Amino acid sequence: MYAIIQSGSEQIRVAAGDEIAVQKVEGEAHAEVVLDKILMVAKDGTFVFGAPYVSGASVKAEIVKTEKTDKVLVYGPRPKKAIRKLKGHRQLYTTLKIKEIIGG
Repeated sequence: MYAIIQSGSEQIRVAAGDEIAVQKVEGEAHAEVVLDKILMVAKDGTFVFGAPYVSGASVKAEIVKTEKTDKVLVYGPRPKKAIRKLKGHRQLYTTLKIKEIIGG
C-alpha cells in the first residue's frame, strides 16, 4: 500500500516505514503528525484518486528531526552600478517517518 501526498509545493510517494524530507512542519521531535492532503491511494492493485484530495484518507507520520539544508549562495550584480550583493540562504526541512496510511 502506498499513497501520494502533497506537502508544500511537492508531491511525494510514501509507504509505511519510509523516511522523507519535506518543508518544515511545526512540532517537536518524536511528535505525531497527521498529513491530510492525499492525492492518491493504492492498495492491492486498486487506485483511489482525489479531486483534488481523497476524502477520508490520511497519513500518520512521526517527526524525526528538523534541520537546515546546505547553504545556497545567491549572487546578484546590479546593472550599471558598482554594487554587488552576495547572499546565503539555508532552508529548513523536517524528516518524517511514515507510520501508516489510513483510508482510501
